[in-house]
Amino acid sequence: MNIKFRLIIMSFFQFFIWGSWLITIGAYWFQTLPKLYPLIDPITNSSEWTGSKFGALFSTMGIASLFMPALLGIIADRFINAEKLYGICHILGAVTLFALPMVKSPTTMFVVLLINMCFYMPTLALAITVSYTALKNKNKDIITHYPPIRVFGTVGFIAALWTVSLLHFETSANQFYVASAASLFLGLYAFTLPKCPPQLALKQNKSVIDALGLTSFFLFKDKKMALFFIFAMLLGAALQLTNAYGDTFIHDFATVDKYKNLTAVKYPAIIMSISQISETLFILAIPFFLKKFGIKYVMFFSMVAWVLRFGLFAYGNPGDGLWMIILSCIVYGMAFDFFNISGSLFVETQSDPAIRASAQGLFMMMTNGFGAVIGSTVSGLVIQKYFTHTDNSKDWYGIWMAFAGYALVIAVVFLLVFRHKHNPNDITSIHVEPVLAAE
Repeated sequence: MNIKFRLIIMSFFQFFIWGSWLITIGAYWFQTLPKLYPLIDPITNSSEWTGSKFGALFSTMGIASLFMPALLGIIADRFINAEKLYGICHILGAVTLFALPMVKSPTTMFVVLLINMCFYMPTLALAITVSYTALKNKNKDIITHYPPIRVFGTVGFIAALWTVSLLHFETSANQFYVASAASLFLGLYAFTLPKCPPQLALKQNKSVIDALGLTSFFLFKDKKMALFFIFAMLLGAALQLTNAYGDTFIHDFATVDKYKNLTAVKYPAIIMSISQISETLFILAIPFFLKKFGIKYVMFFSMVAWVLRFGLFAYGNPGDGLWMIILSCIVYGMAFDFFNISGSLFVETQSDPAIRASAQGLFMMMTNGFGAVIGSTVSGLVIQKYFTHTDNSKDWYGIWMAFAGYALVIAVVFLLVFRHKHNPNDITSIHVEPVLAAE
């Protein structure tokens, strides 16, 4: 079977799993769980299914990403084939997803989802490692050939959103069963993927750092790479904001008589899927933008897109303002792809092949780890304190404008402090020797 087609299948199901619940879990949390399990906090005398606890729930992917991608990246670089480790993670993830509908309290939901994230988040980096290794083993340029493969991950995410929405699983626990079945299939399929054996095991250890598999952290020795990782972390926070609250934002219009019967309110996941449809276009544009403008301006374009994403949400509505919500979803494609996928390509081109998995794990740790924890935890607390009314409804205009201001500050500071002279030839070549190595 053609290697590209095999990687396309992997990419499709990698994001189908996530798309089955990531955008719609907010509707399940706020609309279904309080009715199924009407738990009352004895201290506040209000429902335990609060916005701040939901923010903590969304921080599970960040907490898991603080250590799991880097840890499993080290394991893949030294001890076990990346594709096998990838498969094991998805099989274990399928088990935890299947258990989620049995949860009856916010605390238990947090624990079970955290376990699931410990299995799932490392697979994002491992999938990149498997793809890059397989393509390079076939002597293919990853800058040119990877984006068209990765675009099917977005197609998978869209397919999951449409599946969940059309089956009316958005507020149902069935969304987790869909994700579980997809995860089990991908876990088994992973064992048929091209071999991606450890590389560091082939080299003679020179230091304790090498022995522990921590060589990738030496990327922080370079000022440019250190700044890149810091801003990647800050952008990771912005990503979690839109994941956590985008679908819930549209769902809330169902409480307004003027909007409750509109199609956009009945099928918000389908409206949100426009974001992923937009991704497919911007993914294919990445090679051109990277070679034309370089990583600095591609990242800056991403930050500006985040400002527009949040700002358009602030003024949009499902009625005469639907065009702003749709435009926000279109802008999301640039906001996500130019940061996430371009960032992983940049890290790959700046790292020794021997630390390919741990370097990608490090990038994932900064974005979906520290960034997600900051974004979900702080936003949950801020929204609960400053943008939640006494009847527990949300001030969505204030929420989105605050997020837009956050993204704008990051964009301006990044443009001023990140120094990177673009050479079109740099981004198209892979370094044979480490850019930074332990001495």
